[in-house]
Amino acid sequence: MIQHSTPIKAAIALALYGLALGAASSFAAGQALAPAAAPDAASTRPATATVLSGDDFFAWANGEWLASTEIPADRGSWSSMGALADETNNRIIQLVEEAGKDSKAGADTRKAADFYQAWMNESAIEAAGLAPLKPQLAKIAAIKTRSDLSRVLGQTLRADVDPLNFTDFSTPNLFGVWINQGLTEPTRNLPYLLQGGIGLPDRAYYLDNSPRMAELRTKYQEYIAAMLKLGGYDKAEERAARIFALESELAESHASREESADIQKANNAWRTRDFAAKAPGMDWKAFLAAAQLGKQDRFIVYHPGAIQGAAEQVQATSIATWKDYLAFNTLNQHADTLPKAFAELRFAFYGKVLAGTPEQSPRAKRALSATTVALPDAVGKLYVDKYFPAESKAQVQRMVADIKSAFERRIDKLDWMAASTKAHAKEKVRTMYVGIGYPDRWVSYASLKVTPTDALGNVLRAQEHRYQAELAKLGQKPSHSDWAMPPHVVNALNLPMQNALNFPAAILQAPFFDPKAPDAANYGAIGAVIGHEISHSFDDMGAQFDAQGRLRDWWTKDDLAHFRAASQKLVAQYAGYKPFDDLALNGQLTLSENLSDLAGLAAAYDAFKLSPTGRGSGVEADRAFFAGYAHAWRSKMRETALRRAVLTDGHAPAQYRTYTVRNLDAWYEAFDVKPGQRLYLAPEERVRIW
Repeated sequence: MIQHSTPIKAAIALALYGLALGAASSFAAGQALAPAAAPDAASTRPATATVLSGDDFFAWANGEWLASTEIPADRGSWSSMGALADETNNRIIQLVEEAGKDSKAGADTRKAADFYQAWMNESAIEAAGLAPLKPQLAKIAAIKTRSDLSRVLGQTLRADVDPLNFTDFSTPNLFGVWINQGLTEPTRNLPYLLQGGIGLPDRAYYLDNSPRMAELRTKYQEYIAAMLKLGGYDKAEERAARIFALESELAESHASREESADIQKANNAWRTRDFAAKAPGMDWKAFLAAAQLGKQDRFIVYHPGAIQGAAEQVQATSIATWKDYLAFNTLNQHADTLPKAFAELRFAFYGKVLAGTPEQSPRAKRALSATTVALPDAVGKLYVDKYFPAESKAQVQRMVADIKSAFERRIDKLDWMAASTKAHAKEKVRTMYVGIGYPDRWVSYASLKVTPTDALGNVLRAQEHRYQAELAKLGQKPSHSDWAMPPHVVNALNLPMQNALNFPAAILQAPFFDPKAPDAANYGAIGAVIGHEISHSFDDMGAQFDAQGRLRDWWTKDDLAHFRAASQKLVAQYAGYKPFDDLALNGQLTLSENLSDLAGLAAAYDAFKLSPTGRGSGVEADRAFFAGYAHAWRSKMRETALRRAVLTDGHAPAQYRTYTVRNLDAWYEAFDVKPGQRLYLAPEERVRIW
């Protein structure tokens, strides 16, 4: 994927498993980046003409855009992807609003329109107050025993995480569940249990002792108290202190993001009977029954330490504190569909404090995001029918075929890889399912009740509908053609266990893809995205799965050793980039995306040079190819958002991803990059893997 987040959150975050957006800051001498001078330091970038491509290719290609572009007040960052997503969302808002007035709209289209209308009906939300949450809050208030607590915790379990495709490994509920084929059993779906239960983005926010993190913890605790007070709870400060202490204990047992990305550490098969022995403290029978998983005998416990730590806290922490914790989480999760005071309070912390975003997005955009979460295929079909012609799909399918062929040819030329490893690598490429534009089958929402006057009720019913749909997979055979991303999201996705790719319709438009643009620009932009997603099947995680999506070692010992050694060179290269004096990129955390950027760009370049217009083309065409790549990465971030991204995102900020070019010989030739220029790497220092 080109960015991070859970499958549903990705619809809002506009992210890709393989493309991320970042900020610009000055390139210093040597291999490191100098600190940003100000939160929006990128806006002071010199124009293109004053920067040599070999000193800073990102600024050379995007200097004018950086100098003339301001980050919108309701965003923590802005980019070519953000602008494209914004334009797409405006189109969809119009479609949804028109559908609400169309008496002939189909059933699912009508439900999407009604969901959106209810979200926009602020007067109805104000009038309802907390009433829609009263049943949930009453259930929490009635907890008397540890078994009661376990039962209520089980009822909160939701299928809202996908650890193999995003770097958001947590859920606001105590645990998350993910339904997919077994890591070593590709013919059977299993439930995966994952860590969760914390309100800050990552365990580091609780454990890092820097002054900045300490300040954020203080403000978060103040936010908890303010939300409880608004919800009518007395002694809010005392309750908040206990809730924060509980979350801190949960965070202590969480796996780090680097550990979460190590799929070998996640392969923990537990039987139902194992939970009581391996994670004592919780009434697991009550929990699993309430989660509708009581009949399941096998689980994959993705984060065993966190599951054990949470179970310990169920026993060790007072029931009163757990009740306060659950009440706060209920208010916090649903603040956007509670009266305005709740939504504004939530934005003041999560938007302004954590993301550095000055203003909240217009309600229509937030309503569309919520509708996308609830009825992704209904909204996506509206967009596809209007804006994605069959000709575009056919053209992209031809590019996919070209780039897959180029990748196979690159595999054939590898002098370090054994014939057996090459054969299986090519099998993965040949058997890969590539979804273009939209899924083969649209999801039906016939069983979902939606009304135009009950925003919160619609949200709760949609969450339950999605959970039931995921649970139903436990009785079905895995499908390699299922989509995990709505068609109207500016994003792309690799699904390693399905050996499949998704390229939603919304990313298949300029600046990524323009059916009227020269092949050089299209191969440099969407071609590199396609290559990137294909390459995820051969990054440090994807390479551990075979063509059937089974976790299996299909490498020879020497091949694997070479791959890992070469990968560490890329880790070191990215660890040398420093956006701030006190903060460098994490080369290990971003390795999967960096590997895919490198291999994907190289494969896209090869495919372009073999295309009808690329064959025999010269320097100008190559310059257009690499410029197309850099233009797709135009991005600016506020300091707060950039710091958070460096700490928690599996993607390097966009500027540094543009620097992937310094590993390709063709880039040096196209731009006459010489020793002494800041991006120059000697041939033996350039990372070459695929």
